[in-house]
Amino acid sequence: MEFVDTHCHLQFDKLAGNIEQVIKDANDVGVTRLICVGTTVSDSQKATEYADKYKNIWATVGVHPHEAKDFNFQGGTLEMGKMLSGSKKVVAVGEIGLDFYKNYSPKADQEKLFRLQIETSLDSGLPYIFHIRDAQHQDKSGAGQAWAKFFEIIDSYQGVRGVVHSFSASQTELDQSLSRGLYVALNGIMTFTTDKEQLAVAKKVPKDRLLLETDAPFLAPKLYRGQICEPKHIFDIAKFLAELRGEDINELASYTTRNAINLLGLQGRTSQTGKIL
Repeated sequence: MEFVDTHCHLQFDKLAGNIEQVIKDANDVGVTRLICVGTTVSDSQKATEYADKYKNIWATVGVHPHEAKDFNFQGGTLEMGKMLSGSKKVVAVGEIGLDFYKNYSPKADQEKLFRLQIETSLDSGLPYIFHIRDAQHQDKSGAGQAWAKFFEIIDSYQGVRGVVHSFSASQTELDQSLSRGLYVALNGIMTFTTDKEQLAVAKKVPKDRLLLETDAPFLAPKLYRGQICEPKHIFDIAKFLAELRGEDINELASYTTRNAINLLGLQGRTSQTGKIL
């Protein structure tokens, strides 16, 4: 039984200081492929360094919407372009998108950065890892705004493919994502959410569109709340989802791994089994 953690941040301080143990612990429970996801120019560089150093780590390059207000649109774009073409182990662009919940950066800056990252990477043929989060006002007035803008933006380009990271939206957003051929990734949120709609939607994600992720070091599953999330927790997430969906965990492991290989082009890049280190 093998798993892929399609979204973790091994380069963040909480994991980087003990990286080889983190990788070994993941491998011990069958998590044999780890996707180290970039959020800034500098930590995307670190992600690519990890990918080049460790056999079963791959990297993504991208700038998170929180960073939009401080992004160097000239120099940063050039650096990202070099990283995208500089390593065969860069398998996606991300995480990129829109975050209207925290609003650390103005919406206009977020949209500008989002469009720029798509436009400068489309020719690479790489998939995208999307971060989409709505504002959550008490009157629900923010519901759907980030999603509507997200769909508007990606619909304006041809050849956009990828995964919606940390999916916890409604059936409407699921249907709209699936109609565009996107994958959706579920993580530890599903193990502790009290939102019945989120759980109902998780049951309905088609087998050929579902990915697993941890978002480590964030969003530890329920049993480990308050602790640092690690890629090894994919097993706990998979176990919960298999029970929720009425599936055998071996089957879930098989099709989510196959989906990750298909989306990210992992097949043939390294052996499918064996030790990571």
